[in-house]
Amino acid sequence: MKLREIAHSRTGDKGNISNISVIAYKPEEYSLLEKYVTAERVKEFFSDIVKGEVVRYTMPNIGALNFVMYNALGGGVTRTLALDIHGKSLSSSLMNMEIPDK
Repeated sequence: MKLREIAHSRTGDKGNISNISVIAYKPEEYSLLEKYVTAERVKEFFSDIVKGEVVRYTMPNIGALNFVMYNALGGGVTRTLALDIHGKSLSSSLMNMEIPDK
């Protein structure tokens, strides 16, 4: 199933760092996020874009994961030649990640 079936996301940026939060729609689905949406899988998913480390932070009290992706925005807003200079579309893209069915 697509990640978007059990979660939504938000994106932020700071310089050349992109930050994506993945938030479960239902508390009982957070365990699927924690199990299948790893830093390694996110780095692999964005392998063409993210050139640095991906760090995952868990927030079980709000049913969310936060991914900090270094060297992910082509140098940052003032340097990149990308159309999406803030990386806002990355959260929508991540929602296409396949994870095992419930």
